[in-house]
Amino acid sequence: MSFARAFATLLFVLLLGLAPPALADTGSQLASGSYRWLDEGQVEGPIYLIISIEKQMVHVYSGDRLIGLASISTGMTGHRTPTGEFAVLQKREWHRSNLYSNAPMPFMQRLTWDGIALHAGHNPGYPASHGCIRLPHAFARKLFGLTQIGTLVSVTSDQLSPTLLVDALVVGDPGSAIVTFTPDAKPPVALAEATATPAVPMLEVDPAIFRMRLMRR
Repeated sequence: MSFARAFATLLFVLLLGLAPPALADTGSQLASGSYRWLDEGQVEGPIYLIISIEKQMVHVYSGDRLIGLASISTGMTGHRTPTGEFAVLQKREWHRSNLYSNAPMPFMQRLTWDGIALHAGHNPGYPASHGCIRLPHAFARKLFGLTQIGTLVSVTSDQLSPTLLVDALVVGDPGSAIVTFTPDAKPPVALAEATATPAVPMLEVDPAIFRMRLMRR
């Protein structure tokens, strides 16, 4: 299964009418190098990250709750950070770049095998890296402790709110299920109606035509 499909199965369902993730008052922008943790309690839902290159920010979600945000620095001109859905492939508390002068990359979380990673680093508030996503040091340290191999990361051009586009074939398939991180959430009426189990036609087999045959090896 591709990372894109795995990411899509995480249920941030806005387009189907489910309640959006619980957001705190985060303000329009953070100062360069700053961050905020909105929930110091126990992390209950799966951790995932949404990164906006245009806004130079990362949002961290636990289930359907926004629990943290930080200013970031992505790739400069000529070294643009790729967009898409990624999974954390490798984690190293202390790491040095194999490509750029042995540069330090504390709390490194690798997203691709060709050099793109999350890590603590200089954060001027604008794109200044060679493609990696630089985080404030204290934020990177705490985030490192929350994630695991396989944690999903969405890198977008300008979006920070989680959304999910669901194909009509998925909604109409009685064998598919849409779940939400919100406790006791009820599916939208349209989805409930679409997933009602239809009558399944049964195939009648004429024993005069089809007979059991034992195969020998």
